[in-house]
Amino acid sequence: MKRKGIVLRPLLVFTLGLLALSAQNPPPFPPDPETMVQHRIRRLTTLLSLTSAQQTQALSIFSKSETSVSNVFERMKTAHEDLQGAVKKNDVNAIDAAATTIGNLTKELTADHALADAAFYQILTPDQQTKFAELDGGVVGFAVAGPGGPVQGYSIHK
Repeated sequence: MKRKGIVLRPLLVFTLGLLALSAQNPPPFPPDPETMVQHRIRRLTTLLSLTSAQQTQALSIFSKSETSVSNVFERMKTAHEDLQGAVKKNDVNAIDAAATTIGNLTKELTADHALADAAFYQILTPDQQTKFAELDGGVVGFAVAGPGGPVQGYSIHK
């Protein structure tokens, strides 16, 4: 019986120590825009065999897009807060105005992502374009998380 305690006790202490360490420095969520762009370029490089020149161009394209998208997300957050306030007050006009703002911002997000993907598509070789068109929405397009869960964006498919 003592043998089990000798083995289990250090294992338990080690496990609790790891949990304590991981709780002190949780990874940022969502990741910052630069990290998201770098991740996307790494993934696209793996999937499409991008050259270093294409990677540099993609970095420029997607970084510009992320800056624009980050600004839209800040406005989207405010619009959702306005909507929640209007719902609590039962203010029909304010609900309509907030919903219109959210719709316009969603249109802006969709256009920003589509413009970035269109610019990226143009720097690809015909073979890479074919591969890019066959990818799922996890790489081509985007998802916007909202109160009802993620809403899928577009994707380029034949």
